[in-house]
Amino acid sequence: MASFIIRRIGQSAVLLFIMSLLVFVGMYMVSDPVAVLAGDDFTAADREALARSLGLDRPLPLQYLAFLGNVLTGDFGQSYVYNRPVLDLIFERLPATLEMVCLAMVLGVAIGIPLGIWSGLNRRHPATRAVSFATTVGYSIPNFWQALLLILVFSVWLRWLPASGRGDTVPLLGAGWSFLTIDGLRHMLLPAANLAVAIVCMQTRLTRSGTEEVMFQDYMMFARSKGIPRWRLVNRHLLRNILIPIVTITGLELGALIAFSTVTETVFSWPGIGKLLLDSIYRSDRPVVVAYMILITVMFVAINLVVDILYALLDPRIRYS
Repeated sequence: MASFIIRRIGQSAVLLFIMSLLVFVGMYMVSDPVAVLAGDDFTAADREALARSLGLDRPLPLQYLAFLGNVLTGDFGQSYVYNRPVLDLIFERLPATLEMVCLAMVLGVAIGIPLGIWSGLNRRHPATRAVSFATTVGYSIPNFWQALLLILVFSVWLRWLPASGRGDTVPLLGAGWSFLTIDGLRHMLLPAANLAVAIVCMQTRLTRSGTEEVMFQDYMMFARSKGIPRWRLVNRHLLRNILIPIVTITGLELGALIAFSTVTETVFSWPGIGKLLLDSIYRSDRPVVVAYMILITVMFVAINLVVDILYALLDPRIRYS
């Protein structure tokens, strides 16, 4: 296991280098920070001075090498727009995204897995077809349209939940958290529910498929013939054999939600890192975009590594050499 982890860390370092290079060059090709930041009254000399102050007057390879050297020391540079350290901006917004994503994952797993098991155990029940249809429709609905529909129903018509903002926060570990207040939870519920719909649909379909496959295996048929209660069959035999694909998808969904919750955060005006990314792309804030992509890549690598380790814990037959 130790050699496997060391090898994965080495592969991750190469991946981070490639990702940073692609994003850095891509931002250079599609945007010009000087053109975005310069005012209408800037002269050519003013533009040259601005480029020099930002370090953009040097050739691109030298810019990238300077950026890479700073990153290795933990310095991701200053934001062109906010004139603040990039990491401070990201970590200031990260708690908002993390708490929204975690609530969405809890809702998705808590609803999707039991619903999938029930559907798999009751294949001929009339409600199973309704569940299958609902999960297909729910997974196919565009995320932004679904968000607008939630706002229309729960904020405009029923007036139960607020449609935007983060609400009251409580400081903890140097950051503000909404889930510690009732007002914060009310603000968080709609964006989290918008993310949770796709998770519920995916978890339900995946769990149902695994349940239907496992229930007709020889060892399950033998256990049922011995008269073992259904609840024990599910807890002792079924869950352990369907958890590996569920853990895989859950890990991938967690990373994807953290990285790509931009649409939900924009629609609900949720001040997370997804909204920060969109604003930075629009304003050509290159240091923020590159740092964001590097940190998200690190997060994906870490999640995948945890999932691989969980494989060995869930199924002792799996060994990494």
